[in-house]
Amino acid sequence: MSLQLVRLYHSSPAHALAHRLRQSNDSGMSTAEYAIGTLAAVALAGVLLTMLGSDAIKTLLNTVFQKALTPPKP
Repeated sequence: MSLQLVRLYHSSPAHALAHRLRQSNDSGMSTAEYAIGTLAAVALAGVLLTMLGSDAIKTLLNTVFQKALTPPKP
């Protein structure tokens, strides 16, 4: 019974479509993916630079570094 199902699948249009999709050439996809990744990284960098420019974030970072660099009292 399972051999009949395998033969039926291999003769089906779904199998032919899957085979064609596996054989297709998508060499240009990596360039588009790199471009999208680069745009996302630049957008994130812009958001971070904007955040670091605000006085509240500067004060927060200054406080964190002061506490981290101050030796503990004995």
